[in-house]
Amino acid sequence: MENQVIKTRLKAFRERMKEAGIDYYMVPTADFHHSEYVSDYFKAREFLCGFSGSNGTLVVGENWAGLWTDGRYFIQAAAELEGTGVTLFRMLDEGVPTIEEYLEQNMPEGAVLGFDGRVLEMARGKRLEEKLAWKGIRFSYETDLTDLIWKERPDFPCGQVSVLPKDFVGKSITEKLSQVRQQFTKNGAAALFLSKLDDIMWLFNIRGCDVECNPVALSYSYITEQKAVLFLQKGAVTEELLNYFTDYGVEVKEYDSVFRVLEQVGEGIKIQLDPANSSYAVYKTLERKAELIEKSNPTELLKAVKNETELAHMREVYKRDSAAVCKFIYWLKKNIVTQELTEVSAAEHLDGLRREIDGFLDLSFPTISGYAENAAMMHYEATKECHKVLKSEGMLLVDSGGQYLGGTTDVTRTIVLGKINDEIRRHYTAVVSGMLQLSAASFLHGCTGRNLDILARQPLWDLNIDYKCGTGHGIGYILNVHEGPHNIRWRFADGMKEAVLEAGMVVTNEPGVYIEGSHGIRIENVLVAVNGKKNEDGQFMHFETLTFVPIDLDGIEPSCMTEENKKRLNAYHRQVREIMTPYLDQEEAEWLAQVTRPV
Repeated sequence: MENQVIKTRLKAFRERMKEAGIDYYMVPTADFHHSEYVSDYFKAREFLCGFSGSNGTLVVGENWAGLWTDGRYFIQAAAELEGTGVTLFRMLDEGVPTIEEYLEQNMPEGAVLGFDGRVLEMARGKRLEEKLAWKGIRFSYETDLTDLIWKERPDFPCGQVSVLPKDFVGKSITEKLSQVRQQFTKNGAAALFLSKLDDIMWLFNIRGCDVECNPVALSYSYITEQKAVLFLQKGAVTEELLNYFTDYGVEVKEYDSVFRVLEQVGEGIKIQLDPANSSYAVYKTLERKAELIEKSNPTELLKAVKNETELAHMREVYKRDSAAVCKFIYWLKKNIVTQELTEVSAAEHLDGLRREIDGFLDLSFPTISGYAENAAMMHYEATKECHKVLKSEGMLLVDSGGQYLGGTTDVTRTIVLGKINDEIRRHYTAVVSGMLQLSAASFLHGCTGRNLDILARQPLWDLNIDYKCGTGHGIGYILNVHEGPHNIRWRFADGMKEAVLEAGMVVTNEPGVYIEGSHGIRIENVLVAVNGKKNEDGQFMHFETLTFVPIDLDGIEPSCMTEENKKRLNAYHRQVREIMTPYLDQEEAEWLAQVTRPV
């Protein structure tokens, strides 16, 4: 079916490209800070091609357009691009070129590549420079062409910034700035420039509301050994906030002045800049006068290792959040036969339970509620206009989380609503087995997630099945639900970071099975790395589980589990029963006792 709206927009866009002398134009999914989730103002790629996933890059040529996205979105992208004339490129699939490879093969010598330099990462821009240099490709990066045709563009986001209570941070701005300065001076830099929003929020113990589900404010920061400058929008700053920053010697400047300030840095000054978390426009501005030291932001690793104050609050928040999910599963199982429930009404009920929790601020991401074959789309989002009615058969996958004063949560359960076939039961059991094996890992300090990923995947690989994503991601503290630099995955694409797992790092454990047109299964718990025994062989480590939600025994085939994994499942369910029972009413507690019975 032809999508005339998208075709009309692309036609108008190509006319602007021609006027600007641009042959190809690239539109990534990003704001000026490369946030994972972006506000409506920055959804230029979605406006131009109709694909609504959280990751993807559109490239527009004179008579052609292509969208690159990852395995989480193959099914969704194919559906949303139908009739637009936009070609889908399935990233990492055999024979599929990268964007850089495609442009190198197809752009004529001396042609012009356009993009908004504020929304393209520095590292990606430099890769493009290297790849296309031999063809004499020129870059046009100072104009957002989408803005010229987007007549009803949403407002630029701007909400007020708040200060976190002292009891919730563990370290003051002074302590954090001292740590950061030690790191960048050790690297030979005289200054550090930060664009990454969650890093900036962490450093200054503040939170904002400019990005959906992420409590961050659009901002930049420039730090030297003598001063710390924070760039915020005028509408975000209150008198209370200014007084707070004055107490810590932090200078506040207007957000829009950042490029003027960067243009005035001293000749030859050494500035540390993170290529993965700075824009190409910032890079090109600074390189004119400064000597750049390209290294990861020191704030990223410091933020990832949670202090004892943060961990104490997270442990408490996860108990209350887990209780809400337990209540939800009980409600769903009880009412699936007697009420008409949908993917949307189920998600709304769970969201409502979270909103009743003390300290609730927001969801940590839009709740994913996928029934039957919809669950095979990893980041599927049901809408009131397009959703499935639930039946007392098959399974519902629900991936959800909350932002609270005290922590950020993320949990997935796949809930059996009725009859399932033997193949699905085997898949379900393999997913649970992988999750349990990773949770029980004992490992030496120095390991990264690459070393541990096989523990979660092995039961699925034994069935010749894989999932096209990582097994785990870091989680922020009252911040982004996806946080680096650590993760658990075996395959790393360009630009992905690999980090040693340190005590205090919080990470998800979420293996899955996604069979297009049939079913999707994901079980996700959140873990924190802790130190164990230290001896002549080194510092041994293990994980502490923060999530206490039952695994659906209706999906388990015990004969497909090892005895060790049965013991692990029973031990986990004992924990769930002991910790969750005080949070439930009598009827819910009786249900929990039954669904956590020994296997």
